[in-house]
Amino acid sequence: MIITYYGKQFFKVQFGDTVIALNPIGKDSKLKGARFGADIAVVSLHHPDFSGIDAVTYGDKKPFAVTGPGEYEIGGVLIRGFLTPSQYDKEQRLNTVYVVELEGIKLCFLGQLHTPELSEKTREALDGIDILFVPVGGGETLNPAEAHKLATKMEPHSIIPMDYDDTSLKEFLKEAGKSPKPEEKLTIKKKDLEGKGGEVTVLAAQS
Repeated sequence: MIITYYGKQFFKVQFGDTVIALNPIGKDSKLKGARFGADIAVVSLHHPDFSGIDAVTYGDKKPFAVTGPGEYEIGGVLIRGFLTPSQYDKEQRLNTVYVVELEGIKLCFLGQLHTPELSEKTREALDGIDILFVPVGGGETLNPAEAHKLATKMEPHSIIPMDYDDTSLKEFLKEAGKSPKPEEKLTIKKKDLEGKGGEVTVLAAQS
């Protein structure tokens, strides 16, 4: 599995010939994103900064769009979504937290999570997470301290911070007691995660 970060909450997860886009930045966003073809597009909040399915429709690839809570199975990829309250652009909105299972690896993508308080049903579903994608930037999403506290409580093998600037990332790493150097991408297999506990990987946004 290869994970690449394109800024904000936009990731590409590739395994074999299959590509998953997480919260792709859309063409109508003021943020700079990326263009590539995806097989699955996972969207946690309906706003151009997160829901750019157009940006990952490319060539002969038109992604299956997962845009809300429920259970989905696409080409051997199991996805479950759980609704949480959120806020963005000074408006009350709804966010979907996703669990994505593929290649024996369980990913949790928190999206635009506004509060660390999760429902009991959601907390139960987030057990046994291998890789956690957690927003750490503060403002309308989790601040560094909240993000670290929630990540610690969830006990993932690996943590990938997202939606950060230099200050919030530094604060999050200080909370975590870690100082990893940013990487261009993460290449990982299930066996690589065994025995790890809360290891933080910082991915530099690719232009």
